Amino acid sequence: MSEVPQWQAWHDAYADPSSSLSRRLIVVRSLLAGLLEEGAEPIRLLSLCAGDGRDTIPVLAESGRHVDACLVELDPDLANGARRAAAEAGVALEVRTGDAGEVATFEDRLPVDLLMLCGVFGNVSDEDVVRTVAAARLMVATGGAVIWTRGHRVPDESTDRGADPADWVRGRFEAVGFVEIAFVRPENATFRVGVERQRKVVEQELPQQLFSFVR
Repeated sequence: MSEVPQWQAWHDAYADPSSSLSRRLIVVRSLLAGLLEEGAEPIRLLSLCAGDGRDTIPVLAESGRHVDACLVELDPDLANGARRAAAEAGVALEVRTGDAGEVATFEDRLPVDLLMLCGVFGNVSDEDVVRTVAAARLMVATGGAVIWTRGHRVPDESTDRGADPADWVRGRFEAVGFVEIAFVRPENATFRVGVERQRKVVEQELPQQLFSFVR
């Protein structure tokens, strides 16, 4: 339980418009808006570790598209914040308070057209990144997309993946058959944002557990 206040405090950086987190938010929203514009309605969206929904809710409110969205967040306060934000914005969506690393939490929502994995890969082990990326191929419908983020530096991180760990993540998506359609790497910020396109769903079973936060 001691980790929960830390997750909430992490969101405080959004109050600073010059912070890397605030700048990442702008990029994620822009990429999501573009994907919503090209999708065939209804668009099925799943956001894991969704926080208070600020990555998605304002975009959904402005898009005017028919989106069947589900946000999954473990922290009850952040999940309730997402529910309030959605109600205030007039956006109909589902917010589930639960462990986004457990497939059972959202399995009935699969497959989706848009999968959001923002704020995940810098907080889990390399093994869990590999497992989650491979599972994403089963979770996203053919032609669907994944939006993911990765920080260039995180505390207590190993340095055996090369100069930029985001490139390692990109390689994992490529290895399982995704096609990269966007990658944002600002020169003066530590965040990276990628978008991967699913080419063809494979017939395999999903693992029960995708990831567990270690940071």
